[in-house]
Amino acid sequence: MFKKKSALLILAFSLVASSLAACSSKKENAQPSASSPPASASQSPDASTPAQSEDPIKFSVFYSDNATLPFKEDWLTVQEVQKRFNANIKFEVIPIADYQTKVSLALNTGNNAPDVILYQSTKGENASLALNGALVPISDYSDWTPNFNDRVKSFGLEDQIASLNLKDGKRYYLPSLYDKPFYDGGLILREDLLEKYSLQAPKTFDDLYTVLKKFKEENPDSYPLTILAGPRVLYRMTMPSFGVSVGKNGASGTNTLSWDYANQTYFPGAISDQYKEYMKFFSKLYAEGLLDPEMAEPIDGDKWSQKMATGKSFATYAYYDQIGGVASAATEAGFKLQMFPPLAGPAGAHHQPKSSTGSGILFPKKTADRPDFERLVRTIDEMFFSEEGAKIWGLGAEGTTYTMDGDKIKYADDIVNSPNGIYKEMQLKYGAGSDVTQLVWINAQEMTKYDENYGQINAVVAAMPDAIQAIPPTPLFDDMVAEEAASLQTPLADTFEIWADAFLTGKKSLDKDWDQYVKEMKGLQIERFAQLYNDNLK
Repeated sequence: MFKKKSALLILAFSLVASSLAACSSKKENAQPSASSPPASASQSPDASTPAQSEDPIKFSVFYSDNATLPFKEDWLTVQEVQKRFNANIKFEVIPIADYQTKVSLALNTGNNAPDVILYQSTKGENASLALNGALVPISDYSDWTPNFNDRVKSFGLEDQIASLNLKDGKRYYLPSLYDKPFYDGGLILREDLLEKYSLQAPKTFDDLYTVLKKFKEENPDSYPLTILAGPRVLYRMTMPSFGVSVGKNGASGTNTLSWDYANQTYFPGAISDQYKEYMKFFSKLYAEGLLDPEMAEPIDGDKWSQKMATGKSFATYAYYDQIGGVASAATEAGFKLQMFPPLAGPAGAHHQPKSSTGSGILFPKKTADRPDFERLVRTIDEMFFSEEGAKIWGLGAEGTTYTMDGDKIKYADDIVNSPNGIYKEMQLKYGAGSDVTQLVWINAQEMTKYDENYGQINAVVAAMPDAIQAIPPTPLFDDMVAEEAASLQTPLADTFEIWADAFLTGKKSLDKDWDQYVKEMKGLQIERFAQLYNDNLK
């Protein structure tokens, strides 16, 4: 049984970023080198091209289920990959809210673990579990993952993949791979009102202030800027332009530390001058009635959509694929929403940090005991990373969901005409484009699922210098240091959240109360916390 200290568990879950989205910044070899596989592993000479005359390979899988995209056993993608790659997969579908707990229990106890675990990485607790023998070091078998290796090389992700190695120099999962980060969400506002009030599209946060002031003047009862979900969405999409990323879903996963991209070190972002400048700007918006006071609590999607559709608010931070639903419910003639590139602040124009690698595939240690382990690994490699497999998970099946006109993808009429839009309809009806199963993401291909406007916005953002920065590196803690870091992180994070709300809403003054706040955070050893992170970087 792989036992962990409770404090380590606390740190583990807090280190999983969001997931953001998402997703680490990333030197080793062009391909992960393989050591000699253990004698217990099957060594079939032709395993790279399993004959269809063989019986289907059977294996079990943990699948993380999101209520907004509920798993269906009869999805075209699920059926097609099993047929194409001669596999019989038993899915155990687990609600996303319970997924990490279920994975942790299976790996800690060794009981009821499946052959394959999807939608995981080796951040946090999984790193300790890997180093304690609960996971297969898949980098030892890189000769069996030629499709993955080719993708890494073609995307130029060698350094990023090497950065996923743990303290023993081994990598314990096959991550999802992105050729370029997507700009999937940001500032969305009423373009028709910009035209009506003769305003220029905002390019800086000062410009945004001017736009919001005008919206308020013309609509005194409104709160021009609202937020989907709550402050965490606003913070993660706007703080990087001020040189920080802290709070829930902050890029470092620490809640209170930020990454200095120029000097490649962590600093106590929660008590920095950059954070103080950030809070001054948004607390001014709040005080002047330009920022929705209900944002202090999570605003659910329906309520947020109603605010935007009925003119109670005119600007927001949210995701592009939500524009269509709001526009269809709009009550004003000429209603038009547009998403804009990241606004420039004191530190430049930056969106939330993202990685070129994401959650992927773990193999529990017992899987290596299968006599057909090599065949399983090669099947997984082909199923998810080959040209054929990746295309199925991303686009479905040619002739059913799409056809090719030269090199142009043409989607089926039922998909194109769906009120859900191509992207969402592909997910819901066919299982294509799910974060859990699509492990190869090619920006140009994904843009075909959206309208031309979204492709143009992404092209603009891609041309901006460092608009989307890399996720900061994760330190390599041993158990003792992880325990100390965990004991510091929780009280620091709790205290930060209390003060952040107070500063934003004016309950506390940034001029009068800032020194008291800094003193309290230093008393909770935020500087020691930063030192632990910097001392344990690779």
